[in-house]
Amino acid sequence: MTRSIQAFPALCLAVLLALLSLPALAAPERPPEQVIRDSVETLTGQIEGRRDHFAEHPDELEALVDASLADIADFRYIGASVMGRYFGNATPQQRSRFVDTFRQTLIDTYAKGLVTFDYRELRVLDAQGPRRHEDQASVEMEVVAEDGSVYPVSYSLRLSDDRWKVVNVIVNGINLGLTFRNQFDQAMRDNGRDYDAVIDGWAPEVGVETLEEGA
Repeated sequence: MTRSIQAFPALCLAVLLALLSLPALAAPERPPEQVIRDSVETLTGQIEGRRDHFAEHPDELEALVDASLADIADFRYIGASVMGRYFGNATPQQRSRFVDTFRQTLIDTYAKGLVTFDYRELRVLDAQGPRRHEDQASVEMEVVAEDGSVYPVSYSLRLSDDRWKVVNVIVNGINLGLTFRNQFDQAMRDNGRDYDAVIDGWAPEVGVETLEEGA
């Protein structure tokens, strides 16, 4: 795998990790944009100056990502969305196994790529659009690379059990949830709708070239 391909997962992790260091909070305490803004500040303090350490101790980074994602990402919701129209015919065991596999592939891929992407700044935009629904929210931010390139990022969050949790991320116009769903659909076609084969072989990947081109 080339360095350019590895950079995309690292960018995605950078924007996802902006949420990781803060536990999911009940909605009345703070609006979603403030939760993300505060967590960005915490993130930079945790990662700054420690990239070499994480490169030499990947298990520590994977453990950090794993534990933190459990609080902020709704993996069951995301897994069902990625499976799309195939979700209904999957057995409960297959659904659960795909969620676990999907989660682990993200942890492995992002943890390995984190130290390869050099970003200068993560910033949550001051101006946020109005919410269409009380239990749904979008938060806009930007990732500024070392070369000055600016990548817009949009988080989709939903309120579940009085907690805001991330259910999708759009990076530079690339809808990651939709991209993974299309990849799952193609894998099902390629494997004759064999759920177990698709789950066993699940290895989603998006190249940085696609990111730079945008949607």
